[in-house]
Amino acid sequence: MLSAKNLFSYRKYWAERFGVAPVLPMSWQEMDELGWDSCDIIIVTGDAYVDHPSFGMALIGRLLESQGFRVGIISQPDWHSADPFRVLGRPNLFFGISAGNMDSMVNRYTADRKIRSNDAYTPNGEGGKRPDRSVVVYAQRAREAYKGVPIIIGGIEASLRRIAHYDYWSDKVRRSILPDSKADLLVFGNAERALVEVAHRLGAGEKVSEIRDVRGTGYMRSEIPEDWVEIDSTTLDDKMTPAGSSQVVSFQHRPKDIERSRFVVRLPSYDQVIIDQQVYAHASRVFHLETNPGNARPLVQRHGKRDVWLNPPPLPLETKELDRIYELPYTRRPHPAYGEAKNPAWEMIRFSINIMRGCFGGCTFCSITEHEGRIVQNRSEDSVIREIETIRDSVPGFTGTISDLGGPTANMYNLRCQDPKVEASCRRLSCIYPDICKYMSTDHKPLTGLYRRARKVPGIKRVLIASGLRYDMAIRDPEYIRELVTNHVGGYLKIAPEHTESGPLDKMMKPGIGSYDKFKQLFEKFSKEAGKEQYLIPYFIAAHPGTTDEDMLNLAIWLKRNNFRPDQVQAFLPTPLALASAMYHSGYNPLRKVRRGSEKVSAVRGARQRRLHKAFLRYHDPENWPLLRDALKSMGRADLIGNGKKHLVPSFQPAGTGGKFAHRSETRAKRSSSRVAPKRSVRTNQRRRKPSKR
Repeated sequence: MLSAKNLFSYRKYWAERFGVAPVLPMSWQEMDELGWDSCDIIIVTGDAYVDHPSFGMALIGRLLESQGFRVGIISQPDWHSADPFRVLGRPNLFFGISAGNMDSMVNRYTADRKIRSNDAYTPNGEGGKRPDRSVVVYAQRAREAYKGVPIIIGGIEASLRRIAHYDYWSDKVRRSILPDSKADLLVFGNAERALVEVAHRLGAGEKVSEIRDVRGTGYMRSEIPEDWVEIDSTTLDDKMTPAGSSQVVSFQHRPKDIERSRFVVRLPSYDQVIIDQQVYAHASRVFHLETNPGNARPLVQRHGKRDVWLNPPPLPLETKELDRIYELPYTRRPHPAYGEAKNPAWEMIRFSINIMRGCFGGCTFCSITEHEGRIVQNRSEDSVIREIETIRDSVPGFTGTISDLGGPTANMYNLRCQDPKVEASCRRLSCIYPDICKYMSTDHKPLTGLYRRARKVPGIKRVLIASGLRYDMAIRDPEYIRELVTNHVGGYLKIAPEHTESGPLDKMMKPGIGSYDKFKQLFEKFSKEAGKEQYLIPYFIAAHPGTTDEDMLNLAIWLKRNNFRPDQVQAFLPTPLALASAMYHSGYNPLRKVRRGSEKVSAVRGARQRRLHKAFLRYHDPENWPLLRDALKSMGRADLIGNGKKHLVPSFQPAGTGGKFAHRSETRAKRSSSRVAPKRSVRTNQRRRKPSKR
């Protein structure tokens, strides 16, 4: 079994003598008050600095501080010049560059590529405080500010762009973020192990160019070392190249007499994936097969004359390590420099607690597994209880309600593969799709016990659960659902079946709607037993790869039959590195081997079709009725237009609704020459349309 050095076993850096800072400094004045003449490490972030473990700059900054380093924060600098990057002086060891808790493009733009007017990670929600592709811009400015200082990039933006990737906003495949940012080192995934080791090695005088063996890091190099054997995976699965020299072998002809740790997998090059979409899908599949820390091998991908080299993913943190990280001396509030400004992201999570990391669900549209991994890492029950007490005693405005105990999911706490050997060798993309693996534990007793203990903490009135719930796992343990429904639901529980049809669900790697129905039955049963009137709020995705207009129509019919009227609509947003994004860009399915003639996947690309798919989810909104009527007629389902219960949309249009879509639909109707007139006309409050001849 692989093992890692404990995060807190390193000999502390000499600057430990300065002690713990009340808050990590953002100015020279704060540094003077701490007695510092310089920072050892400066973290540059696209978010406002909130000293709370849910914010990356605080968690990493406090962890490095606990190792003895002096850490400063440059938050949301003006990127138009290098001067704001000099505000704390020259760092002794390195600049750590991050876009923040979100990819900057996801943060700044909607799924329709429209710029957002606000930013939840900025004081008062003000928009425009970070540049597009922040990591690249910040890295360039930091290099300009102080030449020769090592640049280490990390966070979710760097993590999800570590190889050549499809970029939805420019609608093209972009290079790895490493050559674009000209960083010395990239840390991906949960970066604690990598950053602590790198910081200590740099502090000991080692050059950043010599640090090449740390898991969870990537860098540029000119050639493969002589003692490594390259596995060529640059061609499709049915076109594998035969074994070549002793230093290059094919994926299908790997010699068994060579130590596994000396293999490196070569992905198709950047030049290949930008011209061949099927090869791009193949590269995505190979990449995702090498994400289990127990068996992943290094990856290389050619960019021009050099390679991006990615070491295997970091080993998961142990419970004791995770406990100490979350119990570092955070103030749990925004930096005092922001005064009375409101921070929407902090307001949302200040009374919530992270109890675990990672997700073994593997949903193709989600970035959690690419970033945090498929092995769930858990905090101890005692540590969670101590954090509840800290919130109760120190966080302003606390009224006795913990808003969430969760993480990437609500109910994967202390769940993992029951056989360590199987876990270390497994290459499945999901532990619970298409069925829950026989080795995967579904015992929710530890989580149920945590809920019950949390409710008994003095001063705590309620403990709510707001994280996403995997209902397909929850139905394996009805007692957990009983505890959840009886004590931890505030009237409404959000849940994400995502769709009702097998086509899109298969491409999402999500369970069928039958699992939702079983959960709903148990939810309603236990709510009734508790004497509570509570409701499920289902979430669905529009325009996901593999979704047809007929799929969305069937979903809309299901919604109406079940009396659901969604207020908000989530449209699929292709994020870098996600498997669903590879489907969207390439038109092929990377969940299976990619060969010539492989299964093709339809993608919802056009603006009108994306509007239509969202309109089906909001079938009850009069603004969508003209578009839906037009679509239903085109699909041969005009029988769903009318004023009865069996109809999806009415035939009349209220005055002042419909907007431009009403005009367009009317114009199409006037131009039509092949439709049959209806049996009877329907009076409306609009001018009479030409009879339909359908």
